[in-house]
Amino acid sequence: MERPPFKLAQAQSAGRGERQESYPRLADPCCKPDKPLAVVSRQTQAQRLRLVELDVNFLCSIIGTCLTTAELRKLVPRYAALDRDQATDLEIHHTAVQLAKQGGEAAKALQKAMDLRYDITLKRFKPAASDAALNTLWHAALDSGEVPGAYWALMTHPGASIELRQAAFGEVHMLSHLVGAANRADIRRLVAFEAEAAALKDKVERQQARLQEMSLQRETTQKQLGAQITQLNARLARQTTLPDTELAAEVTRLRQALDERDQRLALFTARRQEAERQALQSQQKSRQLEATLEQTRTIAETTAAELHALEETLSNSFASDDTDTSGTLAGLKDKHIVYVGGRPNSNAVLSRLVLASGGELTLHDGGIEDRRGLLAAVLPRAHMVVFPVDCIGHDAMATLKRVCARHGVDYHPLRTASVASFIDLIKRLSAGTPVPQPSAPISHFCLRHG
Repeated sequence: MERPPFKLAQAQSAGRGERQESYPRLADPCCKPDKPLAVVSRQTQAQRLRLVELDVNFLCSIIGTCLTTAELRKLVPRYAALDRDQATDLEIHHTAVQLAKQGGEAAKALQKAMDLRYDITLKRFKPAASDAALNTLWHAALDSGEVPGAYWALMTHPGASIELRQAAFGEVHMLSHLVGAANRADIRRLVAFEAEAAALKDKVERQQARLQEMSLQRETTQKQLGAQITQLNARLARQTTLPDTELAAEVTRLRQALDERDQRLALFTARRQEAERQALQSQQKSRQLEATLEQTRTIAETTAAELHALEETLSNSFASDDTDTSGTLAGLKDKHIVYVGGRPNSNAVLSRLVLASGGELTLHDGGIEDRRGLLAAVLPRAHMVVFPVDCIGHDAMATLKRVCARHGVDYHPLRTASVASFIDLIKRLSAGTPVPQPSAPISHFCLRHG
């Protein structure tokens, strides 16, 4: 595996031949520590590393990978002023990273939660005494899909070298890119989900009809048994002159008939209960499929709208001559747009598109290479600020919102960093139509550290 395209940490030499590991902080990391960390030596550290002793550059990926949003939503509000129900997933994740950096009781609680959850995995990694053994266990976990527990065990293992931790961090970072591919697979399964939901609905309706029929049969059987018992009592009252043997035989026959009907009733009751259980499971699965279908349909409709806007803009651009800008985005004429985040390839296309439309586009990467102070310098003369939620850092987004509110500049989040999302936003703003909030979940990974 190749090393990540950014610098994480370097091993430093200590006195008297001992080799210590420290993780130097960069000038502007997305997860800047609030206090210096103690240097931990693998040779003198007999216990596993605590969360607060890890490099702050690793905390974002560890929190996002090893703890679910539901677990964080229960844990984080105990130590931070957040509304458990109203806070977004991004706010919960960002606050958890800050608490882990600060240490104290919150960091201990996060450490304890991960230790309890991955206790079995920690015991499996504990006997490993070399990088080779740890690397073998780590790749076995990758192959089996047990990434969270193995990642926590490896990053806190006292015998893991800095190179091995960097390699594991890079592999977890690359796994995040597979999430986008899963969204495209969901769209391809949309038709299959619809067919399966219709079939399940059909099955539930048939089972309910069968349950009603069985209930009617049970009531009819009970009425018949009641009528027969009444007739038996009447016959016993009238036939007092029958011989004892004949009367005993009649009673035995009637009891056998009653036992047979009781057995049939018990069988029908068991079948009804099983049918009700299956119907309940089918209803639950149908509701889950409907929720998945609705989410997939929303993403598909948003993507279709963006592609339509892109095709319309391209068609108008090719239809117009070289000097006519009517074929481009007329709403950008004489407008200054500040675009924060994004990707280099799509940003280059956006620059040419805005320039061809008679506007001006200022690009800022959110603080990776460009200074964050440049935002405060360019925002006062900007008409609008745009940023993609899937390609911008946590701190950059918070800083951007504060500066925009201070200068009274409108800002608009984009669903993705694609050209189609930008064109769809400009066309909606020009037409005065409502701009939907991004339906895709906000990225939990930093641009620098994953």
